[in-house]
Amino acid sequence: MRNVGIEFPAQGQMAFYDLGAPPEIGPGQALLETLYSGITNGTERHGLMGDHGYGGGYPGRHGYQHVCRVAAVGEGVDSLKMDDMLFLGLYVGHRGWHVVNAIPQAPLSVVLPDDVDHGAYALLGVAGVALRAIRRTRTHAGQRVLVAGLGPIGIFAAQCAKAVGAHVTVSDMVDARLMAARETGIHRVVDMRGDDPWQRVAEGGPYDVIFDGAGYERLFFDIAERGLLGHSGVIAAIAVRGQTTFPWSMLHGTEASIEVSCHFSVEELTCLLHFLRTGLVQIEPVISHRVPITDAPAIYAAMRDDPRSLYGVVFDWSQADA
Repeated sequence: MRNVGIEFPAQGQMAFYDLGAPPEIGPGQALLETLYSGITNGTERHGLMGDHGYGGGYPGRHGYQHVCRVAAVGEGVDSLKMDDMLFLGLYVGHRGWHVVNAIPQAPLSVVLPDDVDHGAYALLGVAGVALRAIRRTRTHAGQRVLVAGLGPIGIFAAQCAKAVGAHVTVSDMVDARLMAARETGIHRVVDMRGDDPWQRVAEGGPYDVIFDGAGYERLFFDIAERGLLGHSGVIAAIAVRGQTTFPWSMLHGTEASIEVSCHFSVEELTCLLHFLRTGLVQIEPVISHRVPITDAPAIYAAMRDDPRSLYGVVFDWSQADA
């Protein structure tokens, strides 16, 4: 069990900190050993760089995707047993262990099946944010959906929309993201570097739901000016923005709405387990890096200097301390 965690001591800097040995657990508690953790690309870069008001200063500890082994259970705990594998969604940053209250159950967690790739499930949190957005926008079968921007949340939003029966168009300009969309069977994939990309995007609409996974300032204006949103449509603003400006007529003229999704619940995690077990959603095509936790400094340097070089990143904590 590693007794370290990750923090950002100053803008653009990452460091390990001493977590100390876990305490003795008491009644109703459980000790969880982290075996894998997943990077939350947008959130962690905002924390690393201190933009969009994230973090409230330094040092900051960011991240909410942990796959853990139950290492000990206290008196009265019957929701977990030794060696259970658990996804834990607490926003405490990457760290080697956790002590949680486990009655009636560990917070924001689901027990994982034995016969799955537990490392890949370290991205279950960003998938959960995506599924929450699907539910908040009331996306359903037969609708036309556009996902603009295929970061980790965007690609999972596209897959979840397809899983509930929507016809899905996606757009991006990063090769790895476009490849993941094709590999996961998304219906229409538009490379925005090609000829007349907006025309090709428009050919899939008008859209009942548009997911903003890009966050660039003009997207809402592009949606309005190009007539991409259908009557009573919904825009899901899932990309973090410092400020949001949109043309009022885009909503007034179409009776449309804007929704925001930035978290997830146990209900979304449970639904995702079903999607993953049945192949409706795939994680493996999203993973670009699966590295030991000792490689974290190089990963965060890339996040700072070349964020598009990272897609789904999973840290492996399972090696014993040197």
